[in-house]
Amino acid sequence: MTLKKLTLVGALLAAHIGFSQTFTLKSKDIGGQATQKEFFNGMGCTGQNTSPELSWENAPAGTQFYAVTIYDKDAPTGSGFWHWVIFNIPNGVTELKTNAGDLIKGIAPKEAVQSMTDFGKPGYGGPCPPAGDPHQYLITVYALKGKIELDKNANPAIVGFYLNQNMLAKASLVMYAKQ
Repeated sequence: MTLKKLTLVGALLAAHIGFSQTFTLKSKDIGGQATQKEFFNGMGCTGQNTSPELSWENAPAGTQFYAVTIYDKDAPTGSGFWHWVIFNIPNGVTELKTNAGDLIKGIAPKEAVQSMTDFGKPGYGGPCPPAGDPHQYLITVYALKGKIELDKNANPAIVGFYLNQNMLAKASLVMYAKQ
């Protein structure tokens, strides 16, 4: 058997027994804990309000767009708190650079839409949990089969509905924050 045939057989065998790559979200900026760089500046917090660098790989076939959300399920609101909602990130983009959530700086892909957060405005708003136990901030990238036909005024719940309707896959990281 030639080396070319052996390589093909190996690839088919690996795919068959489950060694395929999975959709994965990574960050060069965050580990397990939010830092003052990511923390909100306001509401009793004195952070830099800088959105983290995020990158992803191994999106499923058919992915047309991406979306990223940051959600605090531990917020004392009864329904959690949306800190960042960005969608319609083109398929060729696999990274959001540090501070892409700052609308004034214009770092995010121009085609992407940053819609309303629970701060009442679009763009990134960092963690600012009340004193006490740490909060979990779920950072999720969605691989989408189609464009989300909403604008920057859409509230996070509506965006979430459309993300889940168009989702092919999702990958998440958790960041913790405590005052």
